[in-house]
Amino acid sequence: MTERRPVIGICTALEQARWGRWDRRAALLALEYITAVQAAGGLVLLIPPDPLLAEDPDEMLERIDGLMLAGGADIDPSSYGAERHPETNRTVPERDRSEISLARGAYERDIPVLGICRGMQLLNVALGGTLRQHLPDVVGHEEHRRNPGSFENSDHDVILDAGSLAERAARERIHGTKSHHHQGVDELGEGLVVTGVSALDDLPEAIEAPSRRFVLGVQWHPEADEKSRVVGALVDQAREYRDEREGAAA
Repeated sequence: MTERRPVIGICTALEQARWGRWDRRAALLALEYITAVQAAGGLVLLIPPDPLLAEDPDEMLERIDGLMLAGGADIDPSSYGAERHPETNRTVPERDRSEISLARGAYERDIPVLGICRGMQLLNVALGGTLRQHLPDVVGHEEHRRNPGSFENSDHDVILDAGSLAERAARERIHGTKSHHHQGVDELGEGLVVTGVSALDDLPEAIEAPSRRFVLGVQWHPEADEKSRVVGALVDQAREYRDEREGAAA
């Protein structure tokens, strides 16, 4: 009998999309997130924005062994008490509300969490942190999003702290990454520490919660890199979480 796979819930975007003859609002997710989890031995459960989950995430958290916060649209600055920057656009508040609730609930339950790009920023906001809304204003360049809409020529190195969760997940201290973002972490959320910075400008690119088994945010896109071990690290921790939970229930 094949071993039952750990269930990884991945939060979807909410976007206007076209397929076939249709042009409609859709809950969607880039296929690379799904295939990366499957390749690592996980079973994917897509989580669209849901107003009931925003009020009470437990119904979903009972069903998953790990949570992935995927990339996508800018987070509404009202989520962290800020005024909107002119370059902050395409916000989806109903997505923000669901994901913030899920992230907080997973953190409280010690469910493994991986935040990717926007997901790292969402994790920080969920725990009370704030964001820099347009990095070129801060770092003076566009190198974190060289080609909007593409990972082509998007690589740069991130320096990870020795012994950190980020280093263990990536399996190296100097980690080549694929980058596509114009926002970033400013004030850290409660319980989070920075454990990786960009070699370009020392911008925080990995955050984690030392008090939890696996709460990691990465500003890059490991799902777009076939050589990356980061998604696999989430799946491994989700398997351990599931086994411990089932053992306790038995």
